[in-house]
Amino acid sequence: MLLYLRYAERLRALAESQRSPALAARVDPEDIVQSVFRTFFRRAAEGQYQVPEGEEIWKLLLVIALNKIRSLGAFHRAARRDVRKTSGGLNYDHAAESAAGQDEGPLAVLRMVIDEVLDALPPGHRPIIELRIEGHEVAEIAEQLQRSKRTVERILQEFRKRLDAQISGGA
Repeated sequence: MLLYLRYAERLRALAESQRSPALAARVDPEDIVQSVFRTFFRRAAEGQYQVPEGEEIWKLLLVIALNKIRSLGAFHRAARRDVRKTSGGLNYDHAAESAAGQDEGPLAVLRMVIDEVLDALPPGHRPIIELRIEGHEVAEIAEQLQRSKRTVERILQEFRKRLDAQISGGA
């Protein structure tokens, strides 16, 4: 516990500063911190390394954290998970907010299109989309609906593609 209290904030700040903006949309710094400590304690228990003394432990935690961040970046840039391909969908997340106070006609049409796309989705997908529209984070949705974060992200990405196709096809 003391080890966590001593180094968690430093690791959180490191994770925050080292992850790319695109990766920041998918990975919370706290998840990285937890993963670093999980790896550290597991490997120490398995005897894979001697637990260093003093500030040497910070250097070990630093290396573990940087490797985790690098590995997560590679994972989220892989083919179908490519964060660069899915991050553009944030425009849909904020569409209604930017239209506030303007003519309500286009907003009503957008809502109808969204409802139409939602109706065409499999039943289990609708709650995910609705929670995201309400402003919930991917991690919250995954926990609440007991789905993996990756599944939630995939369903959101599929919804964005369908919505984009519907909007582009109707223009």
